[in-house]
Amino acid sequence: MGIITLTTDLGSKDFYQAALKGSILSIHPTVNIVDITHEVPAFNISYAAFVLKNSYTYFPKNTVHLIGIDSVFNENTKYIALRYKDHYFVGADNGIFSLLFDDKPDELVELNIMQDLKFLHFPLVDILVKAAVHLTKGGKLKEIGIHADDIEQRMLLHPVIERDIIRGSVIFIDTFSNVITNITKDLFTKVQRNRDFSLYFRKSETITQLSWHYNEVPEGEKLCLFGISNHLEIAINKGKASGLLGLHLNDIVRVEFHP
Repeated sequence: MGIITLTTDLGSKDFYQAALKGSILSIHPTVNIVDITHEVPAFNISYAAFVLKNSYTYFPKNTVHLIGIDSVFNENTKYIALRYKDHYFVGADNGIFSLLFDDKPDELVELNIMQDLKFLHFPLVDILVKAAVHLTKGGKLKEIGIHADDIEQRMLLHPVIERDIIRGSVIFIDTFSNVITNITKDLFTKVQRNRDFSLYFRKSETITQLSWHYNEVPEGEKLCLFGISNHLEIAINKGKASGLLGLHLNDIVRVEFHP
């Protein structure tokens, strides 16, 4: 039977998502199709990587994750399939895989599946779907591509550490308007060394305590915590932090640690 997850920027208003799912079911009627999201902003591979990185590990081993972000035909585009920590991934080699993984894939091929010229504008259906279904049925990577050594590299903006200060930025705003930064729990703990801290943003806004959960403060109060992504979040209990606090993607946040 198998599982194929879908992470795309196709949205839900047009026919593209239906065409994608229909093409999968046409060649593998019993496969389980799971939507991770189709609401990735167009061509935004860093957004897609963050969502998929924080969700794929919850799926069973050998799940196939099909990525449809910036996968339209280009004479320089490579389409790849790979195995990483007992999961399979299929997509365009546009840098997204370097944002997804902390180290090299366990196995990697550049797909050489023949493409139907009538679908030249939609490789997601004609190439990537075929690869995903092949893997879901237990097929081998070497049967659909040639060995490759490297993936396209893309760099994320990393926090800056200045003595007792971490300068980070907003990298994601979720459906609840919680604001997620690029400051990880590991980095925070390493620099904190059990000291008190002040989290500054939007000039006059400050938080000085870490919470374990959203309901730890009264409704309408702001808080910060490490959620399931293990990134520092700024939130408002039962409120929309992004709008109410005026925080947007790429805004700067600062953590100062005190003796």
